[in-house]
Amino acid sequence: MTFRGRVAGGAIVLEPPVDLPEGTVVRVEVEATAAAAGEGDELSRMAELAGETGVADLATNIDHYLYGDPKVGGR
Repeated sequence: MTFRGRVAGGAIVLEPPVDLPEGTVVRVEVEATAAAAGEGDELSRMAELAGETGVADLATNIDHYLYGDPKVGGR
């Protein structure tokens, strides 16, 4: 059985109201919403925060640019 609900006043309120026997064990799984996923989370805003580097092979040669390793493909 799956029920939907919302948090109201610190308690989970099922919609529509469901009459479960006292002591029933339930599992709560939080559904991500678009608004909640982007609030204060820089990782979810990565494309918005990224800037143009002008380095065409950055993804391929990231270790070269970060640590000075030899470039892949000898470019």
